[in-house]
Amino acid sequence: MLRAGGRRLLAPVLRRVGGGGAAAAAPAAVGGARAYHERVVDHYENPRNVGSFKDDDPSVGTGLVGAPACGDVMKLQIRVDESTGKITDACFKTFGCGSAIASSSVATEWVKGKQMEEVLTIKNTEIAKHLSLPPVKLHCSMLAEDAIKAAVKNYEAKKAKLGQNGEEKAAEA
Repeated sequence: MLRAGGRRLLAPVLRRVGGGGAAAAAPAAVGGARAYHERVVDHYENPRNVGSFKDDDPSVGTGLVGAPACGDVMKLQIRVDESTGKITDACFKTFGCGSAIASSSVATEWVKGKQMEEVLTIKNTEIAKHLSLPPVKLHCSMLAEDAIKAAVKNYEAKKAKLGQNGEEKAAEA
């Protein structure tokens, strides 16, 4: 339902730019309205990796971040192969504008197959540049970066807690 409403909001802008085809390949100002870049529209209309993992799974890290000023809320989860430290899967759920949804979708694509340390180097500026976000929408890419960091931190905290519990159980025996 939220997606359908968003399409109605984007449709007049896309029609003015020429239907979202080649004319929408780059962001353009048309009649005073700024059109979204085709990558934003693509990730908004066809988001990758939407969903969620079980929070109690020890191989899953969850990052939940929000921007009170605009109302965007982003939940990004990673599944980590404990033996290699590589992120094997990622998913997201985002309540927010098209730029926030697109930023989440891109973030999940970029973290898959990477080491934990490597994903911490993903910067919001890279996401914003990839999506050609206007300055007023940079907070969306910042949320995506923060969500990645929060998911990694959550995973590491779970891992540390399980490690401590395992040591405590061994000490009791």
